[in-house]
Parts: sequence; structure tokens; C-alpha cells
Amino acid sequence: MNRITYLLAHILLGVLAFLVFTRVAPGPLFSAFQLLFFILSITLIIWRGINIGWRNWAWLILLIPVVNVGFLLFAPSKERFPKRNFIEITPDRSTTVDDVRLVRWNLARNSVRTILLSVSILIAFLLFGVLVSFNVAITDVRTAPNRMVTLSKINFTESLPIAYFDRVLHTDGVLAATHMNWFGGYYQDQRRGFMAVFAVDPDSYLRVYQDDLHLTPQARETFLHERTALLVPRNIADRYHWRVGQHIPINSNIFTNGTNGSHVWDFTIAGIFETPDGNSQANSVLIRYDYFNDTITFGRDRIGWISFLTTSATVNDRVAHAIDTRFANSQDETSTQDAAAFNRSFAAQLGNIALVVTLVVGAAFAAILLIVGTTMALAVRERTKEVGVLKTLGFSSGRILRMVLGESMLLSLIGATLGLLAAAGVLYILSHLNGGGGGGFHLYPSVIGISAAIAIALGLVTGILPALSAYRMNIIEALGRR
Repeated sequence: MNRITYLLAHILLGVLAFLVFTRVAPGPLFSAFQLLFFILSITLIIWRGINIGWRNWAWLILLIPVVNVGFLLFAPSKERFPKRNFIEITPDRSTTVDDVRLVRWNLARNSVRTILLSVSILIAFLLFGVLVSFNVAITDVRTAPNRMVTLSKINFTESLPIAYFDRVLHTDGVLAATHMNWFGGYYQDQRRGFMAVFAVDPDSYLRVYQDDLHLTPQARETFLHERTALLVPRNIADRYHWRVGQHIPINSNIFTNGTNGSHVWDFTIAGIFETPDGNSQANSVLIRYDYFNDTITFGRDRIGWISFLTTSATVNDRVAHAIDTRFANSQDETSTQDAAAFNRSFAAQLGNIALVVTLVVGAAFAAILLIVGTTMALAVRERTKEVGVLKTLGFSSGRILRMVLGESMLLSLIGATLGLLAAAGVLYILSHLNGGGGGGFHLYPSVIGISAAIAIALGLVTGILPALSAYRMNIIEALGRR
């Protein structure tokens, strides 16, 4: 069952169950059913995420609460179900559903203000979802714990002599090694067709990354024996509608092809590979180093970095020290680190993204805190007489406090949900730009969880003072205030 069919079936089931239970169930039982339905929904989605993959299913977590909350907010009116109209809400007969309807009515009484506040919160969570997911995508790359990288001590853009490869390979504690070169490739348009193209040694690369690339035996053999062979990940192949055996011209913004004097190399697609979600090779386009080295006009017999596997992650530090000591005081000194640290240092070339995320998101939420908090205080002040009337009718101060808090919480959750849905859309678009180079951009479950916590905290912080004001309000003072 595909995602859309699954979602539609789930919503249909919820609608049918909602209609049945609102006909036959009293208020408390109906509320209990809604809670049970919500729990079952989340449980089912989590199970699907574990078994199918969070990347394809996590976004549904956002939609299920929307469906459930929508059932509560837009429950049938008194014309169809006379036992649930607002006039008959009294302290001894009202239910949680009735309180939710009152909260909805309070938000709907000034729809322009509610919409503007929701849009403000939406923008804040849109920024949060996009920026944090982007930061996670480029820093939290999955790689084996015993995988390490040796590169120039000066900078990863500086190359190393190819002779270093054999020395690293024969270092005690090294299980397997390969070398890679950054090609600076793009397809057709440099502004939109950027791709992470690497020139690799076919045999050693496929050994080191055998668990990361899902290749057919035929594709593997072709890449090992044809100089112009090219391996591409599924997302990029789908982006350009490439197929196996197709001839593809790839441009380089760094190197010149000495055979024709241009920046273009012709390749034949040997295979299209799959990778696990979040894998470091998910966006890597692979060409052969021998073909690359024989045709470039400068930098021959140089390599970008050496990637290798150690016998165990426990010997990583010892192996790194041995390699860097061996090349110390040479013309090309090295820096050896684990692959995760290398990925972080590579991302750091874009700037301190974590700091940017903190500053931008912090400023956005600080502004939202002031706006929503002030507006909620004014809204409660506008309803002073109504609070007095409710207390006169017997509504407890605690119940009124919960209703005001519920109003701010609902407003915060609606804005957060819409913001995260918008963020998911933006990330989806980004993942299909630049030739699929943003394939790792999606809304992570951790981002959804943090956003939910922030939304709840935002609702509590912005609603607590107005709620306490309503809680402490004296009936005589409330009814007499103008």
C-alpha cells in the first residue's frame, strides 16, 4: 500500500468512526475514544516508520494529529446533535469536547487576529524546521565507526601524493583503504546541475564501501573494467531520467580535459546504486581515477584524500597517530580523523551553521513570544465580563484557567503544525534541486519531536499569565469592568 492510499484509508476510517461514535456515545466516552484513536494512530505511524523508513513516513505524524484535532474542532452543531449545543453547556453536564468547542469559538470570534497569529507562528516553525533539518542533513551523516580519512593538514582542498596511499594501506591496524578526488562536476548548467562527483579507484573503493552501495553484479563488473564508466545514485538518475548504458557529458569547474581542451568528459552510465537513508554516499557520483588522471592537464598523480577502514574502532586513535607521525615534517603533512569528523569539517566550510540556526530561530521565537503573549493578554482582557458570567454560572476558576491555556496551546499547535508542513514542502523542493544534490534534506523525526516540545512550551508560556489573570478574577470586578 503506497503512502497516499494508506493516508486516505486512515482518514476514512477516522471519519466513519467519528460519525458513529458521535451518534451513540455520551461525551466522556466520545472523548475517551478520541484519545484512543489518537494513540493508535501514532502507534501505527511509528510502526510503519520503523519498518519502512522514517524518510518516507515521518511526515505523516504531522497529519494524523491534524485529522484528530479537526474532528474535535468541527464537531456537528446543535441542529444535528442537539445535546451538544453551546447554550446547554453547564458545569454539571459539560465535557472535554464542549470545552474544546468553547476554545474553538473563542479563537473564531476574531478570525483575522487568529489567522495573523497562526501565520506568525507558522513562519517561526517554518524557519526552525528548514534550518535545523538542513543542519542535521550536512552534519549528521551515517558512517561506519571504524571508517577514517587522511587528508592534507593544511586544508581538504590541498591534494596529497598518490604514493601516500600505499603507505597508509600498509599501516598496522588498517583493514582496507581507497582514495578519492573531488572533480567539481556539474551537468549542463553550472548553477543548477551541481553534483558531488568523485574520481575513485574502482577496485579498492568498492571494497571499502561495499556495505554502502547496493549495486548489481553487472554494474560492478562494468565499473571495474570500463575506463569511462560512471556510477550514479538513484536520486540523481531519477532527477535527469538517466538509464544504464546512456552516454552522459559531465563538466568540471576545476579541471581541463587535455584530450579536447574543454572542461567536458564523456561517460557511460555503468550502474545506478541505492544507499541506506542518510548514508554519506547517498549523493556521490563516481568516476574512475585512472581515466581522470590520464586526461587532466594539472595535478596528475595527486589524490584528494584517503578513506580507510580500521580493524576496530578501538584502534582509531592509534592508527591516526601512526599515520600522521609518518608524514610529519614532510612537504605534505597529513591530518587523520574519523569520517564523521571529516564530514563535519567539510560542512564547516559553509560557515558556523549551528550558530546561524540558533540566532535566527532564537530571534524568531523571541518575537513570537512577545506577539502571542501580548495578544492573548488583550484577548482575555476583552472577555473580562464573559469570564465573570462563566464564574457566575458555576464554572470553576481552575476550569477557566485550563480553557485559556487550551486556547493558547491550540493556537501554538496549529501554527506549529502548519509551519512544519510548510517546512516539509520546502525541504522536498530543496532535495530535488541541484541535480538531486540535496537528496538528504527532509524533515527528521527528531526535528518533529523538538518542534512539538517547543510548541507546547510556547503555548504554556504565552498563555500562563492571561490564564492566571482569569483564574484570579473576582466576579464583581469582572462584571463591573468596562
